[in-house]
Order: sequence, then C-alpha cells, then structure tokens
Amino acid sequence: MSTYRERVNRRTARTTVQRAIATRERRSPASAPRVPTVGIDIGGTKVMAGVVDADGTVLERLRTETPDKSKSPKVVEDTITELVLDLSDRHDVHAVGIGAAGWVDADRSRVLFAPHLAWRNEPLRDALAARLAVPVLVDNDANAAAWGEWRFGAGRGADHLVMITLGTGIGGAILEGGKVKRGAYGVAGEFGHMQVVPGGHRCPCGNRGCWEQYSSGNALVREARELAAADSPVAQRTLDRVDGQIADITGPLISDLAREGDAMCVELLEDVGRWLGVGIANLAAALDPACFVIGGGVSDADDLLIRPAREAFRRQLTGRGYRPEAKIVRAELGAEAGMVGAADLARLIARRFRRANRRRAARAERVHHRTGFDLLTPRGRTARP
Repeated sequence: MSTYRERVNRRTARTTVQRAIATRERRSPASAPRVPTVGIDIGGTKVMAGVVDADGTVLERLRTETPDKSKSPKVVEDTITELVLDLSDRHDVHAVGIGAAGWVDADRSRVLFAPHLAWRNEPLRDALAARLAVPVLVDNDANAAAWGEWRFGAGRGADHLVMITLGTGIGGAILEGGKVKRGAYGVAGEFGHMQVVPGGHRCPCGNRGCWEQYSSGNALVREARELAAADSPVAQRTLDRVDGQIADITGPLISDLAREGDAMCVELLEDVGRWLGVGIANLAAALDPACFVIGGGVSDADDLLIRPAREAFRRQLTGRGYRPEAKIVRAELGAEAGMVGAADLARLIARRFRRANRRRAARAERVHHRTGFDLLTPRGRTARP
C-alpha cells in the first residue's frame, strides 16, 4: 500500500476539505443521492471498510486488524485514512461514514469514550475530514448497524426496533419511526454497560458486573480459556485444536467446535445466549420494541446462541403470557451491518458536498473567465497557459 502523501498527490480531483455535515439523518433516506459511499466499522479487534451503493450492496471491502489500543488514537486514524484512500483509487467515493465502537456525542463529531480503544473525547470527525477530501460522518457502531438492518436487512418494516451487537463487547441501538434515538447527549443504547451482576466481573469501562461481561465475545473466550487453563477434561478437544496454546482460543473457534458438537463449546454458547435473553427481557420491559435484531460476530453461532436467548427471554419477560412478545431475529447483514449502515448514513450528507463542489466549480469558472487563473489546480492557484 502506498503512503498517504503519495495517494494525496495522485488525487487531483478533490482539493478542498468539506467539513460541514448534517447533524441528523433526513426523514426520507430515499431523498439521498444515489452515489457510492464508504462505510467504516471500527471494533475492538478489526477495522472493516467497504464501498456501498445506494441499494446497500457492498462493491468492495477491505479488512485489517485494529491497531493495539495502547497506541495513540492517531494510529487508528492512519489506518482508516489508508483504507479510504485505497478504496478511492478504484471508486468515486462521495462521503465516508464511521461506525465507532464507543460513545459518540450528539453532534456526531467526537468519540467521548471507547472502552476497547484509546479514544477519550477524540475529535474523530474533524481529524479525518482534515485528511480526506469528502465529508465525514461519525456515529456509534451499533447505531450504524441498526440503521443498516432497518434499511436493508432483518429490521425492514419495523417501526420500533432494538439492535444488539455481540462482538468484543455489547453494543446497542434504538430505532423508532425511521430515526435512531441517540438521547440528549448522544450516548443512548449503551446496553452492554447495564449492571446485571452486582460486584461481578470487572469491565473495561471501570465498573463491575456489566452485561457484556456475561454475554459477548470476550465473555465466551474468557470462560473457554479459564477451563483450558485449569486443564479441565471438557476442554481437551479445544486444547487439541490449538496445540495447547490457550491464547489461540478464539470466539470463531468456539463456534466452529460447537457446530461440530463439542459439548463444552455448546454449553458456553448456551450460557452466553441465556445471559443475552435476560438482558433482552429487561430491555423489553423498558422499551417495548416489536423486534430485537441480534448482530455482531458472536451471532454467527446462529441457533446455538439465539435459541437459548429466546428461551431465557420468555422465562424472564415481565407480564409473560399476558403481553405480545417481541421477535428476536438474527441480523441479515451479518458482520457487515455496521459498515453498510455507516455508508448509508454518510450518503445522507453527500448531497451537501456535491452542491458545494458545483458551487466551487462555478465560482472557479467565473474567476478563470475574468482572470485566467485556475482555482481548482492543486497546490495553489496557477494561471493556465
């Protein structure tokens, strides 16, 4: 991959940074221009980028590991920039949407806090807008995933939808009447940090007993590794698969072994599923949605996870037997929901950039007609021969 400076020098079509973006989505996504945009999904372990068209089809995708969280936030921004510029070499990108695993402020410009990344009040939108010649939108990754599922996936037609994303931790989002509910400060939907076990496992957020410590990819892997470290007989098949290297036990491996019928891995996924159902029942009592969409990497386990979640939900639901039950469905877009949703949200702001480009081009033409100077030439204004 070429350097950032080399890529910028090649990109002569875009020379002005457009910083102004819309502060909320329009009521009708159909009014957005049908242009390709880039969606970025940033999690605790991976960064996924893709060019997405107006129908939600991913035209090209790239994936890389998330830089170590101990490094400067700039390292993550460098990774995002490289991915966008790489895709821009082959696609006419009109906007970039970022789905960030953390709390994003109401203006969708700063990541206030990210438990699994080194972001603390990080001005991510402006930092990236200063490096990319297209408008940038930043939102919580679960909000982006919920939007993607509502527009193109399992949530189509649902007026009241709650998204639960199970990855490194738990993300959440609320969508009502075609609009993401962000709360007064932009941080609604952080369900993963509801306390479910007082004095329980310590969470990276600083508290104990958070929901994501019992129903997430981290929880799944932690339990498997603890059994393996104790040399439990039930972990022998898992240890054989990783040649005794406990650090190589991962969530996808556990899911694969569970599908093969390994008793320990099946039980671990059932435990995570039951905790998932308990949390969903609490959310149903508070929010009463029609549909819960379960996404994120852990949802790849499908019925090994969803079935015990539905059973626990029915046992724990307040007023069970006397109220309608919300549906619990797996996300149709899978691991790409956040990326697709972020790209679609970015499309809603692309029109402002296109209008600004047209105004700038018209102004440059008028100046050139009067003076002979070309305002659109990179690196300053130079006269045409």
